[in-house]
Amino acid sequence: MKIVIIGGVAGGATAAARIRRLDEHCGIVMFERGPYVSFANCGLPYYIGDVISKRSYLLLATPKSFKDRYNIDVYVSSEAIGIDPGKKTVTVRNIKTGEIRSEAYDRLILSPGAKPAAPPIKGADRPNVFSLRTVPDSDRIKAYCDERRPKSSVIVGGGFIGLEMVENLVRKGVKTTVVEMLDQVLAAVDYEMAAMVQFHLKEKGVDCLLGVGVDAFEDRAGRCVAVTDQGHEIPCDMAVLSVGVLPETGLAKDAGLELGQRGAIKVDAAMRTSDPNIYAVGDAVETTDFIFGGPINIPLAGPANRQARIAADNVVGRKSVYKGALGTSIVKVFDLTVGSTGYNEKKLKKCGIPYRVSVIHALSHAGYYPDPETMCVKLLFSASDGMIFGAQIVGGKGVDKRIDVIATAIRGRMTVYDLEDLESAYAPPYGSAKDAVNMAGYVASNILKGDVEIVSWDEMDRFDSSETVLLDLRDRDELEEFGTIPGAIHVPVNKLRERMTDFNRDKLYIVFCAVGVRAYIGYRILVQNGFKVRNLSGGFSTYQSARAMQP
Repeated sequence: MKIVIIGGVAGGATAAARIRRLDEHCGIVMFERGPYVSFANCGLPYYIGDVISKRSYLLLATPKSFKDRYNIDVYVSSEAIGIDPGKKTVTVRNIKTGEIRSEAYDRLILSPGAKPAAPPIKGADRPNVFSLRTVPDSDRIKAYCDERRPKSSVIVGGGFIGLEMVENLVRKGVKTTVVEMLDQVLAAVDYEMAAMVQFHLKEKGVDCLLGVGVDAFEDRAGRCVAVTDQGHEIPCDMAVLSVGVLPETGLAKDAGLELGQRGAIKVDAAMRTSDPNIYAVGDAVETTDFIFGGPINIPLAGPANRQARIAADNVVGRKSVYKGALGTSIVKVFDLTVGSTGYNEKKLKKCGIPYRVSVIHALSHAGYYPDPETMCVKLLFSASDGMIFGAQIVGGKGVDKRIDVIATAIRGRMTVYDLEDLESAYAPPYGSAKDAVNMAGYVASNILKGDVEIVSWDEMDRFDSSETVLLDLRDRDELEEFGTIPGAIHVPVNKLRERMTDFNRDKLYIVFCAVGVRAYIGYRILVQNGFKVRNLSGGFSTYQSARAMQP
C-alpha cells in the first residue's frame, strides 16, 4: 500500500510517523509546501522575542531525519496543486524549479493547515507590515526588528498570536498598540476575564484600541501610519496582522471533497473525507464539538496531533475514532496566564443553552507559603444537573494545572458536584488542601443547591436603588485603599450580626467583599435571619476590573 501525505508540521508529520510505527512495509511519501517539514510554529513569537535563543530549536525534523528514522520520503518546497480522486493521483509542483510531477496513492492524507486571514486593509503589502504563521515569516520579522530597531508597532488583532507578539515586541523595547475589532481581547474568554488581561496590558505600557478596525497603512512623510475606521491615526515603525486564520481548503474543494458548515473539510470520526480513500486532519478540518455534538473547527496543535494519530490508525486498518474537541487553550500575556476550555457565555447564549456561572478567586498554593499568586476561576455549568460546559482561568502560577483538570473533567462528563470530590496532590508549595478546582465546585454546587443566590457584575444596574441596598462587608482599610461601589453602605462581616437589627426586611441586600468568601458568610447570616439577599459573584475584584475597562 502506498500512502501520500500533503502537508507536514503537526498533522502530516505526526500521521507519517504513526503509520510507519504501525506498518513497516507500506510506502509513505510526504509533500510540504514550505521549506521545513516539521517546526514549532507555536514557538515563533518567542524566537522573535529572543526567549528561544536559537532558530534551530524550532526545527523539529528534516527530510533526512524522516528518511533515516522512519524510511519516509519527504519533499519540501513541493506544493500539491491538484488531486484526481478517480485516478488516485496527486499533482505536485516543485516551488524552486517549477517541475511538475504526478504521484499515485492508495490512501491520501490531507494536512494543509490554515492561512492567516487577510482583511482588506489598504497598504497591508508594505514591507514593514507582517503576518506570522511560518518560520520564514518569523525570519522576516526578527530580521526587521534586529536590523531596523523599530521603536513602535501596531498589532492588528488581540488573539493568542497577537498578544504573544505584543509581549515579545515589548521585550525588545518596541512600544506597542493593539487594535481589535471586538470590544475585548481574547475572544475565547468572556468580557470580565478579558478585562483583567487588558488592565495588565495597560500596566505594561500597551495601549488597546477596542471596537476598532484598521482601514489602511499610509505613508506620512516617510513613516507608516495605521488609520482606523474610527479616525485614529497611529504612527508606527512596523505592524503585525493577527486577525485569525482560515482553513486551507482550496485543494480539497477543487477535488470535489465535501466541505462542512464552517467551510472546512468535512470528516467523519475516522477522519475520513467524503472520498473513502482520502483523510484530512488539523486546522483545515471540521470535526465534532465534544460537549454538544455540533460542527467545530479548532485550529490548535493538540487536536491536530490527535486527529493525525487517529487518521493514521484507520489508514492502516486499525479502527480508531475522534470523539470531538473542546478547544482547550492557554496563553501567556506578560505575568498573566489565561486558560480556557469548552464553552464561554457568549457561545452558550448564542446557542440558547440554559446555564449557570460561578466565579471565584483562589491562590496558586497555600497562602502562608511564600509568593502565592491569585487565580480567577470562572465555571459555566448546566442549570439542571451541574454538567460542566466550560471554564476560564486568569492568573499567575497554577492556571495551567487547573484548566487541564477541568478540561479532563469535561471529557469525563463530570459535574460540578464531582469537582468537590476531586483529590489533588497537596503540599504548601503546590496547592491548598481545598484546591481552586474544589473551591470552584463548592461554589457552583452551592448555587445549584440554593445555598446562595448570585448576581453578576453586569447585572448590577438592573436593580432599583430604592428597593436595593449594596452592602460592602470588607474591612475599612480595604475601602480606603481600593474604593467601593457607589452607594454601598459599609458593615464589616464580623459586625454584621449586631448591625442587622437596623436593616429593612422589605429590601433586597446585595452583599459583596473582595472576592466573595466573606460575602457568602454574610449571605448565610442574613438569609437565615429572614432577609432577601444576593451575593455579587466574584466580589468587588471582578466588578472593579470589568467596569474599569468599559468605555
